[in-house]
Amino acid sequence: MKVYNNILETIGNTPIVRINKLAIGIEAQIFAKIETTNPGNSVKDRMAVKMIEDAEKSGILKPGGTIIEGTSGNTGMGLALTAIIKGYKLICVLNDKQSKEKMDILRAVGAEVVVCPTAVEPTDPRSYYQVSRRLATEIPNSWYVNQYDNLSNRTAHYEQTGPEIWEQTEGKITHFVVGVGTGGTISGVGKYLKEKNPNIKIWGIDTYGSVFKKYKETGIFDENEIYPYITEGIGEDILPANVDFDVIDLFEKVTDKDAAVYTRRLAREEAIFVGNSAGAAIKGVLQLKDQLTKDDIVVVLFHDHGSRYVGKIFNDEWMRERGFLEEVYVTAQDLVNKHGERPLVSLYAEELVSHAIAAMRKFGISQIPVMKDGGFVGSIDDKSVYQLLVEDPTLKDAPISSIMQEAFPIVKLNAHIDEICKLINQDTPAVLVDLGNGKYHIVTRYDVISAMS
Repeated sequence: MKVYNNILETIGNTPIVRINKLAIGIEAQIFAKIETTNPGNSVKDRMAVKMIEDAEKSGILKPGGTIIEGTSGNTGMGLALTAIIKGYKLICVLNDKQSKEKMDILRAVGAEVVVCPTAVEPTDPRSYYQVSRRLATEIPNSWYVNQYDNLSNRTAHYEQTGPEIWEQTEGKITHFVVGVGTGGTISGVGKYLKEKNPNIKIWGIDTYGSVFKKYKETGIFDENEIYPYITEGIGEDILPANVDFDVIDLFEKVTDKDAAVYTRRLAREEAIFVGNSAGAAIKGVLQLKDQLTKDDIVVVLFHDHGSRYVGKIFNDEWMRERGFLEEVYVTAQDLVNKHGERPLVSLYAEELVSHAIAAMRKFGISQIPVMKDGGFVGSIDDKSVYQLLVEDPTLKDAPISSIMQEAFPIVKLNAHIDEICKLINQDTPAVLVDLGNGKYHIVTRYDVISAMS
C-alpha cells in the first residue's frame, strides 16, 4: 500500500502549472509553483517542520514544550500541524491586518491566537515581534521560533523547494519570482538555483510600505519607506536575517490594489484560487515583461490558498470600500434587487386622478405607469399632478388619461446603469424594467442616485 504515516509526510512535491490567459502578451513561458497543495495550504509548511526538527535536534525545543511565533497566519498553520503530530502547544501572535479566516483556521487546529496592532514600530512593546519575544520569556519550557532570523527557514527551501523546481523544469528555468516576507523562500530557492546555474535571475516582489527594494538598490534602510499596507505575506519593516540580498537580483514593488485585482483575476481567468501575495507576484512579472524573451522560462511561486481571503480580497464590498474594484458594473437587475419583492404599482387610463393621488399616498411612491389594453400607454408623477391640480383642482375627478404624460421607457434586466442614466432626465423620472413573463418593475431617478453614491 502507498500510504503516509502522518500528514507531515505529504508536504512538498507541489505541482507546476502553466499560466495561460494572464501571460498573453509575454514572450516567455510563465509557470506557477502551486504551494496550496501542501496540507496546511501554503509554502510555509516546509519551513515549519524544518525549524521544529532543527530545534529538537539542538535541544532548545523539549518534549511537552510551547512553541511561540509571530506569524501572518501561514507559518502558524504549518507550525500547528507539526505541533499536533509531535505533541507541542502553540501560541501564534498575529497583527490585526491579517484576515479573520487565518485566525479562525489557527484556532481550529488548536493554536492560541494573540492579536497585536499593525501600525506600530517593530520595537514597540505592542508589536507582534516584541509580544512574541516577551511571551517566550514568561512561559516556562517555551521556544520562540523567530522565522525571520531562524536560518532553518531558508535551509528548508534550499533542501526542498529549489531542487523540486530544478527537477520539474529539467534545469531549463531562467527566472524565479516570489513575494518576499521573511526571505526564506526566495533566499533558499535562489541559492540552490544559482548554484546550479548562476545565470538564473531571482526576482523578489515587494509592496509599497516595505523597505526591501530601496535597501537592495541603495544599501540604505530608509524608515521613510515604512508605512501601513494591506497586502499580506510580503514586505517588511525590518531586515530579516533570512533575506540574502546577494542572491536576489532585483525587487519589484506592486500596489495593494494591483495585488488584490490580480489575485481575483487568477481565480477567474486561470482557475487558480490563491492568496494576494500570488496576485502581487504575477503582477510583478507583468510589470517586468520587457526584460523577458521568448527563450525564458519563468517560475512564479504562489504561497497560499484563497480560502484565507474570502472575507477580504474575494469580498466585493471589502474591495469596493478600498477602491480596489476596477469596475462596478451596475445593471437594472441590481437596481431592481434593492426593491426586494415589492410589486409594481400601476393604474389604468380610465381611472380617476384622485385614485392616482391615493395610490401615491398609500404606497409612498412618486411615479406610476399607466396601462390600457394590457400595455403601457402613459405615466404620471407627483410633480406634474401637483402643478396641474394647483391650476385646476377639479382635475382630481378627471380620468388619468386626460393628464398623463408619455409612457416610461422600457429596458432589459441586463441594461447598464449608463444606459438608464441616458433615459432618465428632467422630463422622464423613471424607466420600466422588463422582468420577463409579462412582469415589470420601476427604477426611478432616486434609485440611480443611490446606486451611484
